[in-house]
Formats: sequence, C-alpha cells, structure tokens
Amino acid sequence: MEPPARPQAPTAVPGASRRPLAVLDELGVAAVVIDERGRIVLWSPQAERLFGYTPEDVLGRSAIKLLAVDRDTAEVARLFDVVMRGEGHWAGGFPIRGKDGGTTLAEVRAMRLRDEHGRVFALGLVADRAAAVRLERDLALSGRLVSQTPVGLAVLDTDLRCVAVNPALAAMNRSSADRHLGRSGADALPFLDPEEFRATATEVLATGQPVVDRKATARARADGSGPQAWSASFYRLDDAQGTVLGLAVSVVDASERHREHLELERSRRRLALVADASLNIGTTLNLEHTAEELAQLCVPVVADIAAVDVIDALLPGHRRSEVAAGATCFRALAVASDRAGPATVAADRPGEAAEYGEDRLVTQCARTGRPVHLRTVGPEDLPRIARSAEAAALLAEAGVHSYLAVPLIARGEVLGVLDLKRAENPDPIDEDDVLLATELAARAAVSIDNARWYQRARNTAVALQRGLLPSPAAARPGLEIAYRYQPADEADEVGGDWFDVIPLPEDRTALAVGDVMGSGIEAATTMGRLRTAASTLAGLGLPPARLLHHLDRITEGLGPQIATSLYGIFDPGSGELRLADAGHPPPVVLGPGRGPELLDVEPGVPLGVGGGDYRTLTTRLRPGDTVVMYTDGLVESRVEDIDEGLRSLLDLLRDLVAAPLPELCDRLMGRLRNRRHSDDVTVLAVRVAPPAA
Repeated sequence: MEPPARPQAPTAVPGASRRPLAVLDELGVAAVVIDERGRIVLWSPQAERLFGYTPEDVLGRSAIKLLAVDRDTAEVARLFDVVMRGEGHWAGGFPIRGKDGGTTLAEVRAMRLRDEHGRVFALGLVADRAAAVRLERDLALSGRLVSQTPVGLAVLDTDLRCVAVNPALAAMNRSSADRHLGRSGADALPFLDPEEFRATATEVLATGQPVVDRKATARARADGSGPQAWSASFYRLDDAQGTVLGLAVSVVDASERHREHLELERSRRRLALVADASLNIGTTLNLEHTAEELAQLCVPVVADIAAVDVIDALLPGHRRSEVAAGATCFRALAVASDRAGPATVAADRPGEAAEYGEDRLVTQCARTGRPVHLRTVGPEDLPRIARSAEAAALLAEAGVHSYLAVPLIARGEVLGVLDLKRAENPDPIDEDDVLLATELAARAAVSIDNARWYQRARNTAVALQRGLLPSPAAARPGLEIAYRYQPADEADEVGGDWFDVIPLPEDRTALAVGDVMGSGIEAATTMGRLRTAASTLAGLGLPPARLLHHLDRITEGLGPQIATSLYGIFDPGSGELRLADAGHPPPVVLGPGRGPELLDVEPGVPLGVGGGDYRTLTTRLRPGDTVVMYTDGLVESRVEDIDEGLRSLLDLLRDLVAAPLPELCDRLMGRLRNRRHSDDVTVLAVRVAPPAA
C-alpha cells in the first residue's frame, strides 16, 4: 500500500492557515457516506487504506452487509435507523469487516446529513480505535505530566512568544499562567539572562538540536534562604511533517543542588586552607612574618579584614606598661585585607601598641580565652570592636556586618587575638567559620610562641655576643683601624663571630678574627672564651703559629666545638705583618699601586680538630696598604661557593683602594652580605699610616 500523499495547505483562501495540522493525519480519519437505503455512495481514500476496499468494491453496495460482522447486523441496522430519523447519533467502537475477511476495531462517529433536495444521508467518520486510544492516552498523560510536574514548562511560538505555561512555571514566577500568555519568552523566564536566552532559543529553532542543562545565573533569595539557581533546557517542536511549531523550554529549580555544590566547594576550600596553614604558617622564626602569614591566610576565605594582635607585655624586650584598670595593651603585628578601605584604616597599624578597655571584645577574648562571635554587627556593637570612636565610624562606613575574635593560645597561655571582620562578603561569619578560624589560630599560635621564645633567646645571645666583643678600638701606632659586625637576621640563629685588636709591647698590634661553628648562646659563650684565651696568649708574646696551636688545644677542651681563626701581629717599626691561619678565609691586601690580592697564608686545620700544624706567613706592608680580614658570612652562601664570593670581594675592593676605612667596611657589608643568606659577618680593616712628620 502506498503511503498517503502529504496534504496541501490552502494558499489563496483568506483567513486559512498555511500550515495543516498533522493530528488528523496521525489518526487517519476515514469518511464514508451512506444513503437512506443503506448503500455506500461516498468512500474516501483513508477508508480504502483502513479497510482495504477500493471504491469500486463498495460504492452502491449495502454498508451493513459489506462491513458489519454477522452477529452485529441487527444492532447496526437499528442504530442506522435511529441516525437516519434524526433521533440521535452513532458513536463508539465497532468491529468492521475488512476486505481480507478480518475485523478492525474502529472508532466511529455517525451523523445525519440532508442535501438541498431533502434527501437524507448518514456520514460516518471512522478511525482505527487503537490509534485513537493511543492518541487519547498520550494526550491525557501529557496533560497530567505538564500540569503536575515540578518542572517548569513553557511553550513558545516561532516568534518566541509564550503560548502556554504549566502551573510549576507560573509558581516559580509567582504569577498566574494566563499572565504569561503573549509575553516574550525572555519576560516569561526572567531568571534567564535575556541575551543568552534569545541566542540559545534562536539557535535551537534554526538547528533543531536541543540545548540541555543550561545553567542560569544564581541570585540570592529574597527571604534570605540562600542562593538560587536554575537549569534550563531548550527543545524545538516539530509536527509529523517536519513543520517547526515553536519551542519548549523546561526549567528545573536547581537551588538545592547549587547550594550543595557551594557547600562542598566551601568545605574543600576549608580543608585546603587548613592544609596550607601547616605549610605556610611558621616558615620562619620571625614574629611579625609569622603573624602576617596567618592574617594573609584568613583573607578572603574567612574574613575581608584580618588582624593579629599580641599582648604587648608578652613580647621580648617589652616591659609591662601601666594601663587602665581592666584594660589590656595589645601590639599589632599584622593586618591583611582584600582591598584598602575605611576598615583597614581603622585597624591598628603593625608595630603600634593600643590600649583596649575591659568592655572591648578583643579584651574579653584575651581574658576568657574563648572566641567572641557576633554573627550580625549592629551600630551598638562597633564601639566595642574599635579602639576609638573615630575607628568605629570608619568600620560603619566600611559596612562591617559580622565579627569574630579568636584567642591565640599556645602552651596554655593566651598570647593575643586573631581579629576577623566581614564587610564586602555579604554572608555572615557562621559557626563553621568559627571552627575554621579557631583551628588556624591554634596552629599559628604555636608558631608565634616559637618565634616569641626564639626572639627572646636571640636577644639574649646578641646581648651576650655584643658584650663579649671588644670595645671600639683606639688608634694604634702606625695603624688606622675600622670594623663592622652584623649579627644574623632574626630568621637565623646568632653565631659565634668575633674580632679583636690587642695592644702589644713595642707598639706592636695583634689582630684576630674568628668564627665558632654553630649558633646560639653556646656558640657566643665559646666565642667569648676563645677571645679571652687568644688575648691572654697574645700578651705572652707568642708568635701567631704558636698561639693558634695553644688555641687548638684549648678548643678541644671546650667540648664538641670547632672554630676558625686568623691571627696576625703588625710591627710598625719594620712594617712587617706576620699571619697564621686555622681554617679561616684568607685576608686581602691592597694599596696604592697594589691591586687587591689574597695573601697566600697556608691554612691549618680549624681549632678544636686537634693536632694542628700551623705556619706563619710574613709580609711587608707599605704606607697606605690596607689589610681586610673577615668571616665567611661575607663571601659564602648556600647558592654561591666561596671562590665566587672571593672574586666578588676582590672586584669590589678594586674601587676602594683609597676609600676611607669606615666607607670601605660599609660598602663591603652593604654589597656582599645582603647578597647572601643571613649569617653573622665580621669585617676588620687596618691601614698602614704614613710616617709621622
């Protein structure tokens, strides 16, 4: 059987649609006309396809005898009479016999017709009942799904005008379904970006390819219940003939899924932050740097503005100052923020001390050792947060709306407070933020306490070391003298560098530079003992090599300590300088007409190794000659070997032959020490003076 021809749409009838509806074609409705004697007078092509009879087979024959099943002929005849008398109509499902002898259950609508001559006919509209039932079921199912689904649905025409919406979409828009009709799709779907909606809808209409799960921009709910988000999908609607009918848009409220995603992402960031705290807080033993690491880590995940304040009386070198009763003096160590603004101006500047009364929240936090949390900050709360009325006004101007103070507790002692504020971030600081900040503060407090104790120990070591170094050397006969000593940075331990200028009989001068390996108070103590021993031995008039031999034996008796040293004696009468070296970097000599060069002193083993065999080098100095003695911190680093450092030293000294000795020392310290890792550095420079007039 050939497929039915596609129906042609009318093209010239005014008011007629140019697009035929395909639903009748889907049903395959057949038309049959029967005259008053029961004979078939009209037979449509659809009837031929449905039952198999050609017009030649049926026209002029009795419809009941031809089409009715034998057991139904009496009932069919009765119903035919009812229709022809105009007393009713014939509707329902009836079995109809086909040409092949089988029966087809058909859905029939029969009605009475009258022509212009008064003749009466019966019109039967017939369709396959199974197809009709299927279509009816599909329509019912579609209607129920559309009306009862929680998914919002909108049907748009090809001009993207809304022709239908379901109750779910109307509820999403908090409006009635009727108010959507005729509006543009962008207006009917206000939560979608208008430009993105039009571009997507136009693309789907043109290509027929659906766009699924297009995320809509989230926004905060008006009731404050959290962010809202949607997922939209676009589908083109075509009829059976492929004619584009319009567009269907489904919208799913994905707010809950979106919030879950945000919460998971938030949890991931929190875990990463805790992990970062282990790596990024306490990387040095510098107190201010450790506080800065904590403050920077808290922004912007926990707060917009973070400050670290330590109780001033607990800091090394700070005495307990007089404060008002119940008040606490804090010293600001660090402030961090996403961007500068009134809130950062209101914060105490790092290095400054500020007194906070007992009514202040930061004082309460430090006194109780418990977090102080204001989820929502009101105008009455700002004076309890800020140090002054002016600072409170700045916090109000910045829009600070949430606050948290967390104590910094290490080894059972409250060291200070981590102060957190939110202004730009609209979300309040919640209980999860309190737990996170408490964890970060606990980790950082240990590092801050370590840095505090290290600073105290370092201050003690520096004081001890400076106390053991000689006083500024007075001018010696025939010599100009200058020196510089720089202890290690706070990130490193104080070492055991020393130098000495020792007066000897007959206007001679002993010169010594040394470096005890190791750091801290123990190294400084060893340095003082060696310096004292060297000064005592020098007073005995021992030559340099012999003196180092005795120092080696003394160092062995001091325990597991090793030191290097360079010791020399200058005689202004002869101009001779005698030198001996115990594993120390060689000195440099330079002068008029004499470029910088390393003196070839034979190095012996370091002091404390034992069995040292030291040699004395004798060199003659002329007026204007300069000898530079130093410790290895000037020329050696972890990234640069000592040979490269010595070349840099010689290159720099070439321009300093005639420079005053204080300038020469300053240039060496400024140019060379700052290029290397932090270490104690000592420079001792002596210049042979011209003969007296």
